Amino acid sequence: MSDFFIELFSEEIPAGLQSNSRNVLLENFQNLFEEKKILFKKSSSFSTPNRLIILFEGLSKEIIQKAEEIKGPNVKAPEKAIEGFLRSNQIEKKDLLKKTLEKGEFYFFKKASSKINTIDLLQEYTPIILDKLQWKKSMTWGNYNLSWARPLKSILAVFDDKSLNFKFHHLIASNSTFIDKEFEDKKKIFKNFKSYKDFFSQSGIIIDHVLRKEFIVKEIEKISRKNNFIVEPNNKLLDEVTDIVEQPNILVCKFDQKFLNIPKEILIITMQYHQKYFPTFDKKGKITNEFLVVANNNDEKGYIKMGNERVVEARLSDAQFFWEKNKSQNLVKQVSKLKNMNYFKGLGSYFDKIQRMRKLGGIISDELLISKDQVELSASICKVDLVSDIVGEFPELQGIMGGHFAEVQGFDKEIALAISEHYQPVGLDSKTPKKPFSIALALTDKIDTLVGFFGINQKPTSSKDPYALRRSALGVIKLLIDNNKEFKIKDLISYSTSLHKDQGFIFSNDSSQKELSDFLMDRLKYYMKEKKIRSEIIEASIKAHGLDHMNKIYKKASTLNGLISKVIGEDIITSYKRAYSILESELKNTDLELSNTTDPGIFKNDYEKNLFKKINEIRKYFTNIGKDENYRETLEILAGAKKATSEFFDNVKVNDDDKNIKKNRLELLQMLCRTFDNYINFSNIDIKQ
Repeated sequence: MSDFFIELFSEEIPAGLQSNSRNVLLENFQNLFEEKKILFKKSSSFSTPNRLIILFEGLSKEIIQKAEEIKGPNVKAPEKAIEGFLRSNQIEKKDLLKKTLEKGEFYFFKKASSKINTIDLLQEYTPIILDKLQWKKSMTWGNYNLSWARPLKSILAVFDDKSLNFKFHHLIASNSTFIDKEFEDKKKIFKNFKSYKDFFSQSGIIIDHVLRKEFIVKEIEKISRKNNFIVEPNNKLLDEVTDIVEQPNILVCKFDQKFLNIPKEILIITMQYHQKYFPTFDKKGKITNEFLVVANNNDEKGYIKMGNERVVEARLSDAQFFWEKNKSQNLVKQVSKLKNMNYFKGLGSYFDKIQRMRKLGGIISDELLISKDQVELSASICKVDLVSDIVGEFPELQGIMGGHFAEVQGFDKEIALAISEHYQPVGLDSKTPKKPFSIALALTDKIDTLVGFFGINQKPTSSKDPYALRRSALGVIKLLIDNNKEFKIKDLISYSTSLHKDQGFIFSNDSSQKELSDFLMDRLKYYMKEKKIRSEIIEASIKAHGLDHMNKIYKKASTLNGLISKVIGEDIITSYKRAYSILESELKNTDLELSNTTDPGIFKNDYEKNLFKKINEIRKYFTNIGKDENYRETLEILAGAKKATSEFFDNVKVNDDDKNIKKNRLELLQMLCRTFDNYINFSNIDIKQ
């Protein structure tokens, strides 16, 4: 058993391209070894900015291919097909056998057992695997036709302590690589991965990106404790800095305290997204003027620290200038500037959009019992920050800066908050606005967006969603569910459609309202699946209620999903299924027509009476519950029918010889099922999945 490893040394590969490439390369080699029946103990992939590494440990040195009979074409097949079979197996016609099968007589070739050296196979297939690697962004350079993320400089490939000998475009594989990315005249020979890893480890380079990330996390935690500040978790940033360094060194840097007077979001965006720094916070959650830099080297003379502090100082000086300039510019007076800012072809300008939002927001405000004037005002100014210099410089802050401008200019705090939150929620786990004005504005913005884009037939396809409409739809769903609200979504869609048409915009999609309704229900299904709700519970809940009850659909499904495998769930399903299966069987095999009620006057025993009484108790409960139904309580009440149903089935013969009694008992069971259906139809739900 031997090890195989390959290192692809190139100029620095962007962090966003490393993860996919190392995973795809590893998978392609795994597929090759599976196809060729080469056994191995362990496989890994690693990367640094310059090095892409694949490692297989405990690899078989040779493959024994057993003798086998390979089926060929029918003996009556065209000559070309037979010649193709001969060619692909590198044999002649005299080597073929004939065998009669059920479908006719076929040619066969008896392939003798053979032994293949793994090293030969690696030399043949490695260039093919490398050529298959597709980069999201790639480049060619010089006179070479190789397309790679960044110029590829060398290939180190070793198996069983021996160098592989193959050519890949203009490069020839060897057992050496560059050991200093700055001075590419320094090369070193490596016979195996252990010596390779040990050498770079002694040089302070952490080849394994997972270990590199762990090292960075531990260092940040250690520095945070020492300096008595907090670094908030940001896994995306952590992954990015891990892939842009190989010798991580954490530096504590500072910027001038005067910049703490500008909104913290500007500071965070500047540090995290533009400079890849980690901002720090005190114990009360306030941002400090210290930040952490993950450098790629030791900084004995402090030049790296000084350079980073200068860069962030310059960025924050620009931000401060824009903030001071924009914060005093009257939001209301600037609304007219939105007339010159195109929203989307066929949907007008941003000024057109906010006029629609004013009217739609007014309708939603009535549902929330909040000031219509305030909602209309917040809709009017919520997009004005798009014309500001600071959003032009930091587009990630749109909405957030509008909220800050509104607060500085003395608008009501709830209006300022609504403006800052109106793009939220933006994902499954993102924050959802909770205040009534914020809910109204966020819902208004998303419905206007969805209606408009569906109206001009710019809806998502299976693979593409360029206008993030899935995210907008999910935002609508989360606004309802997280705030336990129900709106007449169909009416809002219809009204929004009419608002577009009143402005003179023509919708090319005549089915837009239905398609948008279906789209929202599909996103609700997706949301529930992400919440690990069982598929049959999702389907049953959605069939029970329409688009205007998305919150109810989710809450019912979620509550049942949490109880289905417990005693409550078992009691409900057992009671329902016993009644439903008898009903289904009897009604399928007879012409019997049941009425919607049952006659207690012809009951023959107490078991019928008790079940009838229990059903009526449950029906009375459903009659009296209002909007604030406690779904767990409902399920407990349904489960409470278990005793009466079990005693009925154990002691009563439904299929009585007297047709009237039989019909009456079937009507009693139908009454039971229909009463349970007030929650959802349980017929396709099982206790165990």
